[in-house]
Amino acid sequence: MASEKLAADIAARTGPVVISGVDGSACAYLAETIRSRLRSPVLLVTESAKIAEQRQAEIDFFRGETGSPAVVFPSYNISPFKFMSYHNETAARRIRALWSLIEGRRELVVTTASALRQRLMPKSVLTGFAELIIAEEEIEPDRLVANLAAGGYTRSVVVEEPGDFCVRGGIIDIFSPLYDRPLRIELFGDFAETIRFFSPSSQRSQEHVNEAVILPAREVTLEKDRLNEIVGRFRARALEQELPRTTMRDIVERIKQCGVFPGIESLTPLIYDRMDTLFNYLPDSAVIVAENPAGLAGAAEKSAQLAQVNYEKACDDGHLCVEPSDLFLSWTEIQDEMDRRESVSLVQLAVSGSQGRLVIEAETSDNSDLARAMDQARKTEQPAAPLLQWIESHRDAGHAMVIACQTRRQGDRLASILAPHDVRPVSGEPFPRNPLAGRIAICQGRLSTGFVWPADSLAVATETEIFGSRTKRPQRSTQSVRTELLAFSDLKQSDLVVHEEHGIGRYEGLVKLNLEGTVNDYLLIVYRDDDRLYLPVDRMGLIQKYMGVEGMMPALDKMGGKSWERAKEKVRQSAEKIAGELLAIYAKRRVNAGHGYGSADSHFGNFEADFPYEETPDQLKAIEDVLADMRSPRPMDRLVCGDVGYGKTEVALRAAFLAVSEAKQVAILVPTTVLAEQHFATFTQRFDAYPVKVACLSRFRTKAEQRRIVEQIRKGTVDIVIGTHRLLQKDVAFADLGLFVIDEEQRFGVRHKEKIKRLRTTVDVLALTATPIPRTLHLSMMGIRDISVISTPPEQRHAIVTYVCEYDDTVIGEAIRSELARGGQIFFVHNNVNSIERMAAYLKQRVPEVRLDVAHGQMAEDDLENVMMRFMARELDMLVCTTIIESGIDVATANTILVNRADRFGLAQIYQLRGRVGRSDEQAYAYLFIPEESRLGKDAQKRLKVLMEHSDLGSGFQIAMNDLKIRGGGAILGASQSGHIAAVGYDMFLKLMEEAVAQLKGEPLTEGLEPEINLPMSAYVAEDYVDDIDQRLSIYRRLAKLGSLKDISDMKAELVDRFGTLPEEAENLLLKIMLRVLSVRAGVQRLDIFGQQLVLAFSEAHQQRPLGIVEMLTAGKQHYQFTPDHLFKATLAKGHPRALLAQAKNILIEIAQHVNS
Repeated sequence: MASEKLAADIAARTGPVVISGVDGSACAYLAETIRSRLRSPVLLVTESAKIAEQRQAEIDFFRGETGSPAVVFPSYNISPFKFMSYHNETAARRIRALWSLIEGRRELVVTTASALRQRLMPKSVLTGFAELIIAEEEIEPDRLVANLAAGGYTRSVVVEEPGDFCVRGGIIDIFSPLYDRPLRIELFGDFAETIRFFSPSSQRSQEHVNEAVILPAREVTLEKDRLNEIVGRFRARALEQELPRTTMRDIVERIKQCGVFPGIESLTPLIYDRMDTLFNYLPDSAVIVAENPAGLAGAAEKSAQLAQVNYEKACDDGHLCVEPSDLFLSWTEIQDEMDRRESVSLVQLAVSGSQGRLVIEAETSDNSDLARAMDQARKTEQPAAPLLQWIESHRDAGHAMVIACQTRRQGDRLASILAPHDVRPVSGEPFPRNPLAGRIAICQGRLSTGFVWPADSLAVATETEIFGSRTKRPQRSTQSVRTELLAFSDLKQSDLVVHEEHGIGRYEGLVKLNLEGTVNDYLLIVYRDDDRLYLPVDRMGLIQKYMGVEGMMPALDKMGGKSWERAKEKVRQSAEKIAGELLAIYAKRRVNAGHGYGSADSHFGNFEADFPYEETPDQLKAIEDVLADMRSPRPMDRLVCGDVGYGKTEVALRAAFLAVSEAKQVAILVPTTVLAEQHFATFTQRFDAYPVKVACLSRFRTKAEQRRIVEQIRKGTVDIVIGTHRLLQKDVAFADLGLFVIDEEQRFGVRHKEKIKRLRTTVDVLALTATPIPRTLHLSMMGIRDISVISTPPEQRHAIVTYVCEYDDTVIGEAIRSELARGGQIFFVHNNVNSIERMAAYLKQRVPEVRLDVAHGQMAEDDLENVMMRFMARELDMLVCTTIIESGIDVATANTILVNRADRFGLAQIYQLRGRVGRSDEQAYAYLFIPEESRLGKDAQKRLKVLMEHSDLGSGFQIAMNDLKIRGGGAILGASQSGHIAAVGYDMFLKLMEEAVAQLKGEPLTEGLEPEINLPMSAYVAEDYVDDIDQRLSIYRRLAKLGSLKDISDMKAELVDRFGTLPEEAENLLLKIMLRVLSVRAGVQRLDIFGQQLVLAFSEAHQQRPLGIVEMLTAGKQHYQFTPDHLFKATLAKGHPRALLAQAKNILIEIAQHVNS
């Protein structure tokens, strides 16, 4: 094989080698061949981070099931001389790659020209810091903690990102960069009793390990014994720069307070005697492969210029900094080192002037002819003909053929296209190491391009070359963090809360009270006139955080007053009215007959396969629900809800395909012109290969165009029309409307809704919304309005690389210019309408080449839409905007977002903003600017960062969305309810709504039971067991929601796992919760134990057979009695308080059996 011959030539080389004719994924194929044949490490140097990630995926494709995965050594995407933290995930990836080279594994490391330029911490420092911890052996916990601080670790409440650590009693959690999960070390005195990995999302332990290596978290270590020497060097450099003494004093103070402070990486040459480079970490046997050296030189030059500009700016601003040459290698130095190491250069064409270098020609070709022919054949009778010719010609030439498909579904689709032509590919296997001549393999993987290497008898094609290019799919990021334990709705002091009986009050914190010798934690809630309610933490279920409507602040209620009942009554009446209207529509739909569609044909299968992602289970369920509704003769009325980017549009596309396949027309109504244009582009692209006419009716069409489209709708020559409320005007009449799709219905006015309501009873209606529907309301609506919820996020996107830092012109300028350099667009969020124009002018002055405009909610609607359209059409590079950025808008090219004063945003707003970027396969970046004086603590800043960084928040979606000042009730009910929601809070509004619906349906609702449990023992989570107040509150909230004994034992295991052995009070609290769960089952409203007496008060509404108690009383004559005021009393046997609880538990179980059998 030619590639193996090349590998042999490389092994025998006596100087630098140039190989011509190799580019694209063939570079990855050759690099993997060199590694496997020469059995030595390979360093592949590429032009950009994007190409590096691509090559990594391609190498992993070509290695099949052999060798270890390729490793990327990334560069930091921010250049030095800025005092902001380098990105911890990036630091972890770099340190992991360096460690793999130190360990001498046969790695294939992919890097970029700019990463290769950076000087690194000395290899000896990294090996010297690394600490091996072995289970059941002695460690010095204090020394370990001091080491972690010296190595740049951050002490935090919850360990969820590389570089975090936390000490809780005898437990140390550490996220070492070497692993993709954090470690939990449980101590017994000075012994590491156990070491185990744990999940960063659930915080629960996973498998045990015998040993673990702790590496530094950053590329700087500040050991205490070297601090004076380092400070001395800093001082000397400050004198050279003639910096004022105060600057130096600040830096010394920073080092003493924070140790490894943000941006210290820019000063590493002052910390170490000498710096190493990536070459120092490479073993002598390593082969360096440089892909496209001319491109590498250009990228290195660009990075050098940027570093010089930043250096000069930092000097002008009076920052302490070092010469760029101390931090970076020049390209000439890199070139010399590569020549010394006899590197291999891959070029497309050998250029004369490769003097003194061995030039080897590799004859490869691309598949551009195949891609072109497939594109032209797509709309003909034989769309697969060019592919069959390609297969035949390669089979005749004795080539093995491999076709790379990104998803299994695309592979199956390809196999089904080839089957009728008697072509039987092998599928589902990894890339074959020794492919057989004439055989076709369909392998799952992602290649940028295909290639033909005749001398290797190999032809490789990609699905893009066969099916045409589609939306670029974001790649899975390897790791994600979803700590659900810090619920976003957790209470903060001064938050408003709603108590079911007393109404709206203000939460004023956790209070410990000692009542008759027992100590417990209570939530203090203050009402009007300083009335105080102390609510036991185990009854937290009685209150909800108040969520109302933006700009409408409620007054506090009076405990025991009438205002709360009056407000509830008003809302109840309104809820009954809405429920009545809904039921009326529902009844009409049951009577009217609609069109029942037939089953899907093969064209539908092809249309489905054009979807570039794997559907999530929720999405498939929603699609099946919709298609089933359409096949039934009853008119469909289904609401599909899911967050932006969760794939609702695909549900509408498939429904539309089914409708037009039976010659029905489809109308899609959207709230804004911008969304109309966006949907128009999506539908046009997906229906491109089919004889379907798609039109768009909005004010961006001229009057004449609008008239023509209206006429075509009337005649039936337009199959799918997408439009704003213009679609609802009198002149629009359909020839045969079959499906009506409404996007974000709650945003239409009353008049438009009336028209939609009339349509509802005759045609299939599909409504889409990004507003979440609370599960309880969803359930109560069953049978009235059909709802599908898509709550699983789409295949994971790239995590968004997020920086939290102070506002800095240099950072902003560089972030904007970097995005412009890769042809992307930027959102700059400035949430203050009064100063937004000034901000835009200032940014324009800083970066004159950027084309920008302003968008905010107080602009005239037409102006706003024009700006948004220009941004979508890429006539603007940057949008300076408030949080108005339209939720449904999908600008795949916008991949940098800068958020000014991020400290003023709620977590939910941040969550929404993050959905605007990272929607393509480009790496997205977010910069959250927080002023120094902001009171946001380290952990709060970290929450912002984690939330921004990771898209798959799971339940976070539900909670964060709850916080979106609640439009969900409106979405599902099709009514504006803001006044009522403001009066009683969102949760109470939903509850009253459910009651009204249930009543009208004749299904009376039983309220949930919240028993009151009074025990003669202290029961709480102590501060010295869980010292963070948010964590404690979160534990209390979760305990209050537990519904089964299994949940309690799981929770106990989790607490022991995360915080160590339970103290007595915490054990008592779990026992109290156990009695609460059993009381609910037994229909007990209140349970008291004092002395040896157990007293129970029942709620008959929560018992199936209340008279069952009588049987129990007669069976246990002497122990039990029933008092005239309906209290059940039992005398308990003497013993330890815990023994009394065990007896109470058994009595409750017995009662439950009697009253529920």
